Amino acid sequence: MKLARTNLPKTLGVAMLAAALFAAVPAHADEYGDVNQLLRSGKHAEALTKADQYLAGKPKDPQMRFLKGVVLTEAGRTNEAISTFQKLTEDYPELPEPYNNLAVLYAGQAQFDKARAALEMAIRTNPSYATAHENLGDVYAKLASQAYSRALQLDAGNTAVQPKLALIRELFSPAARSAAAAAAAPRG
Repeated sequence: MKLARTNLPKTLGVAMLAAALFAAVPAHADEYGDVNQLLRSGKHAEALTKADQYLAGKPKDPQMRFLKGVVLTEAGRTNEAISTFQKLTEDYPELPEPYNNLAVLYAGQAQFDKARAALEMAIRTNPSYATAHENLGDVYAKLASQAYSRALQLDAGNTAVQPKLALIRELFSPAARSAAAAAAAPRG
């Protein structure tokens, strides 16, 4: 599943939403850029400190709160990241990215029903959000895998289920991910 990163305007594609979210971006671009750079450099503690310092003065800033959630996610602080994205969805229910990232975190904890619900909200807020659609497909595949596995537990002789389960498992195998990455790579 794909985590929405920090270039929200590119993924939103909705002019009004982007304008509302980034009304103050020019004045604060350096702070956002600094946190992004620290994040890309793997300096999670420093990025979090910088984000917290900024949020001390502007606690409702959605972009910095989102960045903080991404930093927490990358730092492996899943419960704090979940809390950050949940609060963002409460304060800014029109933004799809926090729902998407919440779904990725839920899916990582095998909470696929919660992930599905979060992705459905992301899609409701922005029906053109391709990443959320892709992630929802992944969640449905995981849910299907669980259902097929349960069907086999209940009826091990069901020969119709076994090939379906094998196909879904193949989708998520390391070899399939490598093939997908190779197919998506730019060709020179």
